[in-house]
Formats: sequence, structure tokens, C-alpha cells
Amino acid sequence: MASKMIFINLPVAELERSKSFYEALGWKVNQQYTDGNAACIVVDDNICLMLLSKDFFTSFTDRAIGDARTTVNSLYAVSLASPAEVDTLVDAAVAAGGTEEVNADKRAQETQVGMHGRTFIDPDGHQWEPFHMAYPGAN
Repeated sequence: MASKMIFINLPVAELERSKSFYEALGWKVNQQYTDGNAACIVVDDNICLMLLSKDFFTSFTDRAIGDARTTVNSLYAVSLASPAEVDTLVDAAVAAGGTEEVNADKRAQETQVGMHGRTFIDPDGHQWEPFHMAYPGAN
């Protein structure tokens, strides 16, 4: 097991719909940590999403849950190995019921630094920023 992992806890309106959405992206459900209240989605060996029904999510905090469809509190950026992987992931997200957000100014800035990125919004309004960056000296 890795010494450090990141678990991103996301409140979701419909757990089964959200599980299906992320499975359509090629990410796997870890059944060991999945039940009627939550689903563990494995992005890679060190990153997991915990999809939590809104009722269950509220058991972790006294603060109100924001509506991710109307306000932004976080952007989830994921570095991928190639521009093709970025395109494949976003295309899968859109095909699975997500929406793509296109920001021409952001894309122009990314192009200047050798970066290829796109943005998708999941069915609950969570914003994802998959990207590939050609680092200096990288093959």
C-alpha cells in the first residue's frame, strides 16, 4: 500500500447514477468500501473518490452542502500521460451524461505553456480538469 493516498469525498444526489458515471470513465469501484451510502471509486493506486449520498455526507460535517451545479468550491485537476488520454476521458464523461465546459481564454493560456487540458462537469456539478503537460526535457 502506498504511504500517502488522497480520498476526495463528494456529495452526490443519486449514488447509483454517480457510480455508473465514474465507471464509464474507466475508473473502478472498490466493492470493499462500497455500500448503500457510499462508493469508493479508484482513480489510480493513490487517488480514490468517495461518493457519498448527501444524507451520509452530512454526518461528516455540520456545515451546509453547497450546490456544485451553481457554485464552484473546488476544481479537481488530474494529470494524464498524453493529450489523447485527456480527450478520451472527457469524451467518455460527456457520453456518460457529463457536460464539457469550454473556456477559450484558459485554453489559450494552456497552449502557451505546452499544456493540453479540457474540463468536464459530472452529473452532480463537480468540475474536473484533466490535463497533460509537456515538461521540459520530457520525452
